[in-house]
Amino acid sequence: MAPSRANIIGTGLVGASIGFGLRHLGWHVTGSDADTDRAEQARVRGALDDVGIDPDAAITFVAVPVQSIPDAARHALATTSGYVTDVGSVKGSVVEAVDDPRFVGGHPMAGSEQDGIEGADPNLFEGAVWVLTPTATTADEAFAAVRSAVTSFGADVVALSPERHDALVAVVSHVPHLTAATLMHLADERSEEHRALLRLAAGGFRDMTRIAAGHPGIWPDICAENRPAIVEMLDRLIAGLTDMRDIVDKSDRDGLLAVLERAHVARRNLPARIVHPEEMSEVRVPVPDRAGVLADVTTLAAELDVSIADLEIAHSSEGERGVLILLVPADRAERLQGGLIARGYRPAVRTLE
Repeated sequence: MAPSRANIIGTGLVGASIGFGLRHLGWHVTGSDADTDRAEQARVRGALDDVGIDPDAAITFVAVPVQSIPDAARHALATTSGYVTDVGSVKGSVVEAVDDPRFVGGHPMAGSEQDGIEGADPNLFEGAVWVLTPTATTADEAFAAVRSAVTSFGADVVALSPERHDALVAVVSHVPHLTAATLMHLADERSEEHRALLRLAAGGFRDMTRIAAGHPGIWPDICAENRPAIVEMLDRLIAGLTDMRDIVDKSDRDGLLAVLERAHVARRNLPARIVHPEEMSEVRVPVPDRAGVLADVTTLAAELDVSIADLEIAHSSEGERGVLILLVPADRAERLQGGLIARGYRPAVRTLE
């Protein structure tokens, strides 16, 4: 998506970072905030060109607390002609409430311990995963446009269903934050008894509790909107800690080593971002020219652990068909091809030199 005009609704850490990033790429950015002073501060600091809302914006990013997203997104859809996306960390309730072909749910998996415009960084999303949650009613052009804008920040886009997103993010974001906050609370309680305790906090403790320094005000909304998934994962965490307690209490050396070794291997195998894969393949997929196809194909790729480096939609001038062109790592192209065939598509794969 070529640089154009954009809106930012909400000029906190993420919204202002998006504004800085867009302006760096040549976009004209207009922004607003419930706190008008904060919006003006974002303009003065360079995250915005103007304060307000641009009706001709090609894309609007909604960066407000989760429970405020539906109203803000619907307002943006009603007052602009472009596409709308959000950055909330809960997607099921948001996407259900904003059922419009021009809306694409989104969630950048990036943040900072700093709050507001002071912590905003145009490079915040470089190398980060940015989840998009298209549905069967999402316009393919909307998904493609939002994806293009997001990847221009250097982010890796992963397409998931809203429900799948909420279940996964409870594991990798929501419960870890609550766990870090609980551990930090325990340490703070003990520090009143042992003044030297927090002075002994070394790298491991600081690394594990770093996310507890994030802005607390966003978490009541997140926990309310993603309550079932968070409670389920908390129950599983509590069960795991209970098992660990029993292992330690029984001095079960072999059992402890087994758990630690499994965790060690799993941690070392966390996927790393591949910025420039040496070998890529082009997957061309003939598709019907209708809404929802792009969502089906991209969410399938995520389920198969196939990253999409780039995509293009080639619409046919004859009939109601087109071709979806995907650029994927060569070593995963056959896996994606098999999954697409199982879904009834007829993909062709070509390795790029």
